[in-house]
Amino acid sequence: MSTTERPRILVVGGGYVGLYAARRILKKMRYGEATVTVVDPRSYMTYQPFLPEAAAGSISPRHVVVPLRRVLPKAEVLTGRVTTIDQDRKVATVAPLVGEAYELPFDYLVIAMGAVSRTFPIPGLAEQGIGMKGIEEAIGLRNHVLEQLDKADSTTDEDVRRRALTFVFVGGGFAGAETIGEVEDMARDAAKYYTNVKREDMRFILVDAADKILPEVGPKLGAYGREHLESRGVEVYLSTSMDSCVDGHVVLKNGLEVDSNTIVWTAGVKPNPALARFGLPLGPRGHVDTTEKLQVQGTDYIWAAGDNAQVPDMVGRRAGNPNAWCPPNAQHALRQAKVLGDNVISGMRGFPQKEYSHANKGAVAGLGLHKGVAMIVMGKVKIKLKGRLAWYMHRGYHGLAMPTWNRKIRIFADWTLAMFLKREVVSLGAMETPREEFYEAAKPAPAPVAAAKPEGEKAKAS
Repeated sequence: MSTTERPRILVVGGGYVGLYAARRILKKMRYGEATVTVVDPRSYMTYQPFLPEAAAGSISPRHVVVPLRRVLPKAEVLTGRVTTIDQDRKVATVAPLVGEAYELPFDYLVIAMGAVSRTFPIPGLAEQGIGMKGIEEAIGLRNHVLEQLDKADSTTDEDVRRRALTFVFVGGGFAGAETIGEVEDMARDAAKYYTNVKREDMRFILVDAADKILPEVGPKLGAYGREHLESRGVEVYLSTSMDSCVDGHVVLKNGLEVDSNTIVWTAGVKPNPALARFGLPLGPRGHVDTTEKLQVQGTDYIWAAGDNAQVPDMVGRRAGNPNAWCPPNAQHALRQAKVLGDNVISGMRGFPQKEYSHANKGAVAGLGLHKGVAMIVMGKVKIKLKGRLAWYMHRGYHGLAMPTWNRKIRIFADWTLAMFLKREVVSLGAMETPREEFYEAAKPAPAPVAAAKPEGEKAKAS
């Protein structure tokens, strides 16, 4: 960490909003005008819409993340967590990866901490569940699913086999529907290389408390998405929830009970709980309450945007809905970050700030290779697409939205190579414990145990 006499703009969070806001500020800022400091527990930003494809092996995991220090060479990037904020003194407490926590003064503050998985006190969920918020979880899910196929192919125990080949996904929004679609596609491809495992042996279950899946694309496309998944053998249970999953024994509210080694939790997100310690005004669900200019209510030096912010939807409010709020998606996050960056510069210079206003342009979702749904909004016209064309729209939109040309090119290169080369179906689960084999080889050998003398020899000795 370095110190500076220039004003400091502290960006808490290096996700989509934090990265783009910091880039925008650095681009608009005059030389030496201020110091931009970004604090995040990870040294990279993860493009979350690509996590399902990373879990299915369609994209290299390294291409889904953007290194902060490389993209923000003129900023201070600190790997750690902001634990508290003293607004009176304008000081943040930073807990680094190692060492003692320290105080970091700031003049302007950007809250971009994003969201975490929304969970419930379900017995067994913490021990058995697998999330899908980070690239580490996506890689872990891929290795885990392929490892289950390895187990099922090698065992003669029917109970072990059935448990390994049962996959339960909780949550039918974008994350849940896309993940089960991609993982089922991967498992179907992988089964071709196993002697004792066929797709018919596998059981994929999608559970959601709502009465539909993919609500973001509308009821008709959501219904098509459900029918499509069911045509591929996915069991979809709506208007139900999971009561328990202790030791992998899944109990649904509708009475269904199954044993499974794989329970993937994608049932929504919530603002980062650390926000409650910052002394900021929060909305009813824990989001930072902001004005239409992305400034935190009651302050003139703090801004917030993205998943951790409650941002008024001015398009919806002008249309007559006084309670319209911007949904937490990549479409809004990208545009909010740019307006936020401009407003930080304007606020620092004492100029008027801009209002954030953006009309919904639609939504796209991929459900596996060559499968998807898309709703494109053009003025008052809504264009609904499904199948291969929607899948192209999904890949095209997110491929172009991926930060930096370096990552864009790598992503499109992955997709191009996949047209000519078969998907990799190798489980690298040992990566999670890379030192285990070396430890077994290097640990001290146990002391030899002296052989017991026969009874006859004992008698002679005495």
